[in-house]
Amino acid sequence: MPRLLARWWALAADERGLLLGLMAGLPVIAALLRLLGVMRTMRLLERTSGGAAPRRADPFEVSDARRAAQLTALAGRRGLIAATCLRQALLLYWLLRRRGFAPELKLGVRNDGDAFAAHAWIELQGMALGEGEAAYLPFAAIGPRGPTQRSACP
Repeated sequence: MPRLLARWWALAADERGLLLGLMAGLPVIAALLRLLGVMRTMRLLERTSGGAAPRRADPFEVSDARRAAQLTALAGRRGLIAATCLRQALLLYWLLRRRGFAPELKLGVRNDGDAFAAHAWIELQGMALGEGEAAYLPFAAIGPRGPTQRSACP
């Protein structure tokens, strides 16, 4: 416990605030997914995240978005509920849209012999914000215009 407290206080004040907000947001996303499903939840998140035209992020803002992705993953590990990658990605999607960007929700798969794995993550301007996404083959991207299918075959 003392180590967790030390790590908490090592965060910048604005990061502590963001982390608390993310921890509070994950149960809301989980409830929305149960009630509405993925596509209707995304539409609701888009409507509630502001209507301004998206803008390009500068390198500093991309770095901030990566840090927000790290804090979202931390909230998913330490929060009140077990947060799947989809819940985390949807919350980060909403946050980045609130900041005026045009993130994309990516869905992908990986086949390791007998094990099949699926994963959801966020890309901003074509760059994955989390870690480990390169191991997954994206098959769909979902953004403000809805899903776009991507072929998994060359």
